[in-house]
Amino acid sequence: MKKWLVFIMVLLVMVVIAACADDSSQEGEGGSDAGADTDADAASEGGDATTLSFIHWRGEDKEVFEDIIAQFEEANPDINVEMNIYPSEQYQSNAPQLLRDGSIGDVFTSFPGSQFETLKDAGFFSDLSDEDFVSKFSEGSLGVGQADGKQLAIPYQMVFNMPVYNKGMFEELGLEAPTSWSEYQEMADTLIENDIIPIAFPGADIGPNQTMNSMMMNNAKDEDVFQKLESGEESLTNEWWTSTLEDFKFFNENGYFQKDALGTNQDSAMQMVANEEAAMLATGSYHMATLKELNPDLELGFLPPITAEAGEVAYEGIHTATFMLAIHENSEKKEEARKFIDFLSDSEIASQYANGTGQHLTVKDVQYDSEELQNTAYWITDKKTRFQPRYLITNGSVEDAVLGSIENVLGGASVEDAAEEAQKIVEENIE
Repeated sequence: MKKWLVFIMVLLVMVVIAACADDSSQEGEGGSDAGADTDADAASEGGDATTLSFIHWRGEDKEVFEDIIAQFEEANPDINVEMNIYPSEQYQSNAPQLLRDGSIGDVFTSFPGSQFETLKDAGFFSDLSDEDFVSKFSEGSLGVGQADGKQLAIPYQMVFNMPVYNKGMFEELGLEAPTSWSEYQEMADTLIENDIIPIAFPGADIGPNQTMNSMMMNNAKDEDVFQKLESGEESLTNEWWTSTLEDFKFFNENGYFQKDALGTNQDSAMQMVANEEAAMLATGSYHMATLKELNPDLELGFLPPITAEAGEVAYEGIHTATFMLAIHENSEKKEEARKFIDFLSDSEIASQYANGTGQHLTVKDVQYDSEELQNTAYWITDKKTRFQPRYLITNGSVEDAVLGSIENVLGGASVEDAAEEAQKIVEENIE
């Protein structure tokens, strides 16, 4: 009996194991089939879509671009746009490496000046001369993206690289925008008397490269001065640059900038203006939207430093056509890239971008809704501004020397020593 019981028990165990094995096998096959069907469905739904890489440096525009990209993808379901954003200083120096193998940046952006020259020499730009969307942009802005008779990049933004100021604060103090060096000094002294820092200067990052433009605009009236510097016809030891360094030194030593200006970054400088500790921000129009987010009560305008006396003022401010859109020459997705730039250049989409980011644009027929853009648009047509001088430096080492001389003066070096040291670097890097 015991043997029979053991035999029966073994048979039962074997039956149960076999049944479990069958169930497991069926479940496994069913799961495998279901997974295959899911993959097939995914492939049929999105497998034919082309992924377009778009890279730029405007982190503050992320949400607006995401909305615009969603609209583009809805209108073009066969194209997905993958956007990558890099800090501006990193993008300025690393863009050639990012673009080198062609794996990213089917559509990329370029700064004017030395970066444009570097990317051009590397052969990264496609020729856009015959593209229909070029006609959607203001002709006066297109030159900065041209080289060798070709339209290599399309400037999207019209930026004013000059200090933004608190108009409401000026009205409360009975101050008017100065039109001469004497008036500018009186204005700054009044602000200091009221315990207000005249200018929040972000010397730790973009302060020198932005403020130099309006500081030198009336000291070096020759718009070809940097071209002449790079050809050896001009020198940083000449008056046009030493007088600019003297002005920086004067601003720093007389409290026009905050203490430890070289240790202040742009975020801290913006917060100073938002908190109304400082009257002006030494950056440009591209920070107006952020300032309004930090303090919605601010009423803003432009107030570049006037370093010349009345009758000697040739320029009232600085403009730049920048954020230049381009198509990678080595991209395998040029048709999709063309569609994306054409979409961005539509006046309605451009208006959405302008109002969402607080940027003036070069696209024709843009409608500005925000108070700041409407109140400052007259600078495009009614003010005598010059193109940002720094972007006319085509040699990166020369640009570093120029900016380094500003930092050295703010750090305590004499104007003469800073200018001579910078000029030596220039001479070592020009042909």
